Amino acid sequence: MKKQPIKKIIHCSLLIVSTSLLIGDDGYKMPPKAIAKLVDAPATPVVSVSPDKSKILILERSSLPSIEELAQPELRLAGLRINPATNGRSRRSHYIGITIQDIQSGKQKNVKGVPKGGRISNVSWAPDGKHIAMTVTKGNEITLFTANVKSGKAKQILKTPLNAIYGSPFYWMSNSKGLIAKTILKGRGNPPENPSIPTGPVIQENAGQKSPARTYQDLLTNTHDEALFEYYMNAQIVHVSLKGKVKKLGKSGIIRRAEPSPDGNYILTETIHRPFSYLVPVYRFPTRIEILDKNGKLVHTLRDMPLAESIPIGRDAVIDGPRSFGWRSDVGSTIYFVEALDGGDPNKDMPFHDEVFTLSSPFNGVPNSLIKLPLRYSGVRWGNESVALVSDRRWTQRRTTTWRVNPSNGNSEKIIDRLYEDRYNDPGTPLSTQNEFGRSVLHIQDDATLLMSGTGASPEGDKPFLDRFNMDTKKTVRLWRSEQPFYERVVSVLDKKGDIILTSREAKDQPANYYKRDLTGAKMEAVTQFPHPYPQMKNVYKEMLTYKRDDGVDLSATLYLPPGHQPGDGPLPLLVWAYPREFKTSKAASQVIGSPHRFSRISPTSPLIMLSYGYAILSGATMPIIGEGDQEPNDQYVKQLVASAQAAADIMVEKGITTRDQLAIGGHSYGAFMTANLLSHSDIFQAGIARSGAYNRSLTPFGFQSEQRTFWEAPEIYFAMSPFMHAHKMNEPILLIHGEADNNSGTFPVQSKRYYHALKGHGATAKLVMLPHESHGYRARESVMHMLWETANWLDTYVKKGTKD
Repeated sequence: MKKQPIKKIIHCSLLIVSTSLLIGDDGYKMPPKAIAKLVDAPATPVVSVSPDKSKILILERSSLPSIEELAQPELRLAGLRINPATNGRSRRSHYIGITIQDIQSGKQKNVKGVPKGGRISNVSWAPDGKHIAMTVTKGNEITLFTANVKSGKAKQILKTPLNAIYGSPFYWMSNSKGLIAKTILKGRGNPPENPSIPTGPVIQENAGQKSPARTYQDLLTNTHDEALFEYYMNAQIVHVSLKGKVKKLGKSGIIRRAEPSPDGNYILTETIHRPFSYLVPVYRFPTRIEILDKNGKLVHTLRDMPLAESIPIGRDAVIDGPRSFGWRSDVGSTIYFVEALDGGDPNKDMPFHDEVFTLSSPFNGVPNSLIKLPLRYSGVRWGNESVALVSDRRWTQRRTTTWRVNPSNGNSEKIIDRLYEDRYNDPGTPLSTQNEFGRSVLHIQDDATLLMSGTGASPEGDKPFLDRFNMDTKKTVRLWRSEQPFYERVVSVLDKKGDIILTSREAKDQPANYYKRDLTGAKMEAVTQFPHPYPQMKNVYKEMLTYKRDDGVDLSATLYLPPGHQPGDGPLPLLVWAYPREFKTSKAASQVIGSPHRFSRISPTSPLIMLSYGYAILSGATMPIIGEGDQEPNDQYVKQLVASAQAAADIMVEKGITTRDQLAIGGHSYGAFMTANLLSHSDIFQAGIARSGAYNRSLTPFGFQSEQRTFWEAPEIYFAMSPFMHAHKMNEPILLIHGEADNNSGTFPVQSKRYYHALKGHGATAKLVMLPHESHGYRARESVMHMLWETANWLDTYVKKGTKD
């Protein structure tokens, strides 16, 4: 739809008034009480099933942290955010309580012994299910605790604090009698001080080698950063028994991983070392992969991976040489790894791109080739000595295949070949069980049958299922499927036959609770009874809609109306919330996403929170960007985006949900980018809300989102898609919100700042809200409340009919 310049004169005059008033820090604001009450609603607990399927853990989640907590000192090094006080990651979510419940009887006991105010994380069952381990953050330390499942009593088993910055801080041994953990170094002294006088310039040099890299945040910038990185990242591997007996293993270092083999006889370690990089994050730093014996003695060096600054651009590009090392979960001590056959460049025309190898203890032989893959390796699921599933994929084709491999003789056959963006034909994911080592392996029946659980996407919405899939015949038998008016999914299989399952079941006005189902007799028993977290929002109207774009592509969205309001009750102001996605086929783009029967969950930053303030919400309105054949999706980005938005607006007006002068558009991250583009290239909406977006694609020159072409390969695409380049076309009010500490790749805070400057320079009605200490998503209670206050005021001012002058 063509832009109408007349609006610019009106909004320019509004800006003259507002800019003299809205500058600087005016303190945090509270939104209307109805909104604030939803923000403070208790979060539904998380559930974890025991290895023997007899018990569950109910993990009580914490509320939003305060801005004071978020403002604590933080180091940003090599792509990591570190709390220097605790030697752990900053901004981590945690639990505040644990309840152990017997599935059969329903009896519960609370875990006791965790220090008051202790923040619980990394909760993990022992392989035998008799204990759980967890980290507890209290004061300036992160410590290792275990709890006896029978008694519910917890205790600290390791005095030395853990180093919990990078990778798992601990692993259970398969005998459940001890754990391998990473601790800080004793006697390490104080952190290195930043010299007040520079010792010299910071220099980076490239000797003619191509080293393209996407934009990353929080990188190392100087030698002091490097010293801090080493100080906080250095760790010591230890073995600690349940009784607290500690034994050091191997040398200290920047240890990312220290994982015991399934039989407990070896430890796979990954140690990061110099030279570090100022261009890429820690996961691309040089890494030495080694195998230690259970006493910490070096057995074998698998590879010393070099600095990965020169990986080719592309979704399927990888480092050259061996990579992706791990333990086979189905046998005692066998390593597997993958090696690129194309030098890591997926664009090379080759019959095979990756090869998977295994190497058994004592690791001094020649690696055994398991399978050569025509596409890029994407994962392996181990079953037993005769069955493993290896998957590969090709991004440009949106294609994935699964191979059934016999690890004993190397025989393989393709059992699944599909386009992964085709949700309707997704066969599901194989379910797992636990073997004698306490490791996850495929749940295999009759040597050839898998249990498959899937989303069950369909034209009527998602209807999760459980199937039996025979790998020999390639035939499927449906065991169970979710039925309306509920949305129910498989959580776990509780018996070997697959007749008894644990499910999570919810409905429009019923939060997710867990049920035990007997498929042989269709019996069902409730396991949990979590209450409705916000009963004032019962009777929210919810409807899944399908409609067409002007080019014939089918679109879908979910309409929500405030409690007690029905479609025939008259128009309301409407907020459309969306996030564009790229597709290679219109068939896949037209598929319905979501379910009309899911519980209307309202998180503190969800657009649904505006239901409590009298707004209608069109959530998840599909905005497919399609590039069929040799075309790239973004070749027609703006045209397709505007067409999708127009279709959504038209259906809302036709149904009488809203009027054309009460429409707003909003989105987060790439949805914010979408919002700015729609306001720049159409007159569909009266205002927009853009949170944590990127608006100038020349600042992400080596690709963004699903765009693999560089700025220099497709400058016209980068220009056409960048709202910054079209700031002079903006003639609807836009609210820009951004975290000052956004560390998401590409969405630097400067993106919103520079875009606001461009909008202001062209007389647009715009407001920029920078949230102190917030990252890509917003966590502090004060920040969230203020963000919602800004949102409500913006919509009331520019969208709600009858509130404007």
